[in-house]
Amino acid sequence: MAEKIALVFGGSRGIGAACVRALAADGFAVAYTYVNDAGETPAGVRAYRADIGEPAQVAEAFAAVARDLGGAPDVVVANAGINVPPAPLAQFPAAAFRRLVEVNIVGAFNILAEAARQVKDGGAIIALTTSLVRHAAPGIGPYSATKAAVECLVRSMAKELAGRGVRVNGVAPGPVDTDLFRAGKNADALSRSAAMSPFNRVGRPEEIGAVVAFLASDKASWVHGQIVQPNGGLV
Repeated sequence: MAEKIALVFGGSRGIGAACVRALAADGFAVAYTYVNDAGETPAGVRAYRADIGEPAQVAEAFAAVARDLGGAPDVVVANAGINVPPAPLAQFPAAAFRRLVEVNIVGAFNILAEAARQVKDGGAIIALTTSLVRHAAPGIGPYSATKAAVECLVRSMAKELAGRGVRVNGVAPGPVDTDLFRAGKNADALSRSAAMSPFNRVGRPEEIGAVVAFLASDKASWVHGQIVQPNGGLV
C-alpha cells in the first residue's frame, strides 16, 4: 500500500512540530508549513513557507505536496494560529482582536476550505482549538472566541464531508509547555497555569501530538465531528 501523506499547517515549533514528529513516527510522509522560520526539519519531512491569511499560498502548499510527495494529503492538520497578550475586554486593543480574527478565523477558514477540496476520500482533517472555549477566564475572551469559531467550522464540515468518508475533528488542548506558552510568564504565572489541572502540571507538546496522530489513524475510524480535549482535567 502506498505511503499515506500528512500536511500540517503551522508545524515548525511547539504543538505543530510535535504533530509532525508523531505523524512521521506513524509512517506518514509528512510536510508542514511555516511563516518565518522552518525550525528544525526532521529527516524526510518537507517544509514550505505559507501565509495562511492568503488563500493562494494555502492552495500552493497543497500543490507542492502533490508535486513532491506524489498526491493529495490523506490527513490535514490545521494548527497555525496566534495569540496576543491577554486583557479585559474593555481594555482589549481593537487592532489586536482584528489580528486574531484574521489569523485564527480567516486563516483557519482558508486551510479548512482548501482541505475540504483537496483531502483524499477516506482521509481526516484535524483542527487545533483550545479548552479555553469551555473554561472561561479573564482576559482570554477574544482569543477563545476565535477558536470557538473554528470549532463551528469543524462541526459543519463533519456533516458536509461524511459522504466522502472524510473524518473531521478538533483537538482542544489546555495549557501546553511550549516556548510560546512560556513567553512573558513569571514563575507565579506558570504555577497558576499548572494548578488549572488536578495533576498540577501543564501538558507536553508530544501529548497533544499523540492525540492528533490517533485521530489521523484508522484507530479513530468512528470518531467524527468531535472536539477532543487533552487538558489534564481542566474542564
